[in-house]
This record gives sequence, C-alpha cells and structure tokens, in this order.
Amino acid sequence: MAAVNTQVDECPKDLIFNEIITTLQCHPTHNIVACGQIGGNVLLQRFSPTSNGEKLHKFVHHKKACRALRFSSDGRRLFSASKDKSIYCVDVETGKLKRKIKKAHESPIYSMVQTGDTFVATGDDDGVLKVWDMRSKQATMELKECEEFISDMIVEDNKIIIAASGEGTLTAFNIRRKRMDVQSELFDSELLCLAKMKGGHKLVCGTGEGVLNVFNWGEWGNISDRFPCDKEQIDSVVPITDDVLCIGTNNGFVRAVHVLPNRVLGLVGQHTGDFPVEALSLTADKTCIASCSHDQLVKFWNIEELKTQTVDTSKKASKNNKRPVHFSKSKNFFAGLVEASDEKAANGTSDDDESDSDDSE
Repeated sequence: MAAVNTQVDECPKDLIFNEIITTLQCHPTHNIVACGQIGGNVLLQRFSPTSNGEKLHKFVHHKKACRALRFSSDGRRLFSASKDKSIYCVDVETGKLKRKIKKAHESPIYSMVQTGDTFVATGDDDGVLKVWDMRSKQATMELKECEEFISDMIVEDNKIIIAASGEGTLTAFNIRRKRMDVQSELFDSELLCLAKMKGGHKLVCGTGEGVLNVFNWGEWGNISDRFPCDKEQIDSVVPITDDVLCIGTNNGFVRAVHVLPNRVLGLVGQHTGDFPVEALSLTADKTCIASCSHDQLVKFWNIEELKTQTVDTSKKASKNNKRPVHFSKSKNFFAGLVEASDEKAANGTSDDDESDSDDSE
C-alpha cells in the first residue's frame, strides 16, 4: 500500500460505484477508503487527485446492506457489520478473511465501534448492545437498555461505551462491570450520530430535528447546550478540530459548524438527489473528508481552511446577510465565508428547500 501524500493540495477525485454506498471509513494511515454497499459488498479502494480510484479488494461476505465499517487502530484489520446480522473481519493487506460471526444478533446490526485491539461493540435495530472478543467470537457483554436502534457509539479508554439511540436517549455502558452506568432523559428527537469535541470535554450529538445536542463529558443525564443549526435531520458528523465539525444532513448537504460559540461556518459540499449523507470520514492526512450518499459516489472535500477558522463572539449571526454560498473543492473555499454565509441557520433561516427521503435499505 502506498503511503499518504501529505503534500496534496487538491481533493481526490470522486469514486464512482454501480450501487448505493451506505457507509464508509477512511484508512488511518493510507489513502484508502472502505465502502459498504446496499447489496452487502465491501470494497477497498485507493484514492488520489489524479485517478478515479484503484480497487484493491472486494468482499462479498454480507448478504444484505453493509451498515458499519471500522479499521483497527493500526489499519491492518477491517471490521464490517451488516443488516444480515453478521460481523466479518478481514486482513487489509491480503484481503483474507480472518474472523466471521454469521448470527451475531437476533435483529439487524445498525452500528459498530472498536473497543480494543481485538474487541468490537455492536448495536442492533432493537436496542441490544453486545461486546465481542473477535479471537473467540464470543460476546463478553450483552445488554438491552434501549427500545430503539443504537445509531452510533463512542468509546472512552476501552472502558465506557457511550451509545446514542433512535428512541432519543444517550446511554453510558461500563464494559468491565458489564452494566449500564447512566441513561439520559428521553429527548423529543432521535439521536443519530456522535462526536467528541473540545479536547474531550464535550460530546456533540446530531438529531433528527436538525439540532446539535451538547453534553458535558461524563454528565450524560441532560444536555449542557442545544444548537439548532439546520432544518434537516443530521445523519452524520465528523470532528475536524476541537472546535469545528462537519455535519451531513438528509438532503445531501455537508456543512461546517463551530461549537461553543455555536455558528454554522459554511457549506462544504453537496450530493445530488436530496438523499441523506450516510457517512463522513476524515482522510489519513486530515486534509479532506470523504462522504457518501445515494448517488453512488464517494466524494472528497478539502477542509484545510476549517482548521484556522475562528468565531468573532462580539458579532451575532445575522438574519439579513445575503452573501451567496458557493460549492467548491478548493482550499480557498472558506476564505471570507465565516462571518456571513450560513450563520443565518443559527437563527432558524435557510435558503435550502426541505425535502424528505426514504431509507432505501
């Protein structure tokens, strides 16, 4: 595998597929992305600014939509979980199958996170969470504390799993004691995606009503802040810095948001068709993010300018600002945009038309 080129100024070219991409994950050290398809296939592809991708491996283990992908911390293994209730582990270099658990859950698996070198946690459509030792292929913990699907999870020190649920709760699970530690109050909207921010002191949660809920880390009972930043459902998030993250909404938009103080910085990119941005992932060199939607493309967006953006707290977001937002993949896209473009979203206004989309899975 070729090492990451940290000097790349241009975005990698779009990757084109013949099926809908339902999830993706960028390799931690190489210019490689794993893509899960609605039919269950998983593809490993190299990306670059000069080519439309090079297929490295294609895995056909899953029989239904691949819903979650995770690389091991060293990048040598790729874990995948599917709507067909199975978990697979493959060797990234050779493409060989290392582990398989065909009936890991009674209900379709929705989310997955790595909890150690050889451990993964999975959450299913019915709110069951399991922690797996992939060496023995046995579940070391199984709990059901949620009534709806477990949408996303974050792990702290391989000891605590923080899980978001479609019922509108955030739950902390203690891996070592094999129990639930605390569960939040029931919120009015689905909790769909999670990001650790502010040096690990804050947890940001995207919701079905276009709001970012902010929790103090370790205080999971109730939110510390609430930021309505879009009219559309927030399906995916990825941290860029301690202060800035990108959100993917269910009408195909990728936006940049500053957290505490809360501002929508601008529009990073767009997938066509008014379909949800299913997943976002930071590339290994941290110059771009990859995104996927139902347009059968994986797109890349340069986020270098985001790393230096600040918010002037002496100025409020203006409802009357009319400066246009332009789509671009160049490094200079955000120049002059921060104080104007999409900050009006913080006041509940937007130029984008609302549209609904169905889950094609």
